[in-house]
Amino acid sequence: MCIRDSTGPADELESATLMFLTAINAARERIWIASPYFVPDESVMNALHLAALRGADVRILIPDKADHTLVWLAAYSYFDEAQVTGIRFFRYMDGFLHQKVVLIDDEIGAVGTANFDNRSFRLNFEIMAVVADHAFNKEVEQMLLTDMEQSVEMQPGDLDEKSYWFKLGVRLARLTAPIQ
Repeated sequence: MCIRDSTGPADELESATLMFLTAINAARERIWIASPYFVPDESVMNALHLAALRGADVRILIPDKADHTLVWLAAYSYFDEAQVTGIRFFRYMDGFLHQKVVLIDDEIGAVGTANFDNRSFRLNFEIMAVVADHAFNKEVEQMLLTDMEQSVEMQPGDLDEKSYWFKLGVRLARLTAPIQ
């Protein structure tokens, strides 16, 4: 079964946010997210923390290379906070990762245009194909595993090893997260 969910700024409800929150809250075994822009709001980040605390394998795959420096820096601000609850971050090293994919357990795969940021959740016109098909989701799993093999997993303290100016940029970028 495939459902297409298109969203936009004229929607009465924040349907993209609600779709992602519902999927994250429904997950029991895993939530794997690939997005070039990972700057979630507090409700989505809290849902990811709760999923990790209940034992779900939560992995976030983002690019190592930046195409929008401010958004890329803001993503770094989530690493240390997320690792406390067991959320794992992977930086894709083989070029620029631009896919927008979510895999929930073996049940749901979502592929489309929505990033994990406020602009996609509230401002942009986006579309996601939400697929409940084991064969399709097995292919998505294999694709993401291949991408994670071409990635470096972030480790606690990675941000500490960066320069003062990088860390300052991360903090300033996080302040702008609500408008990214």
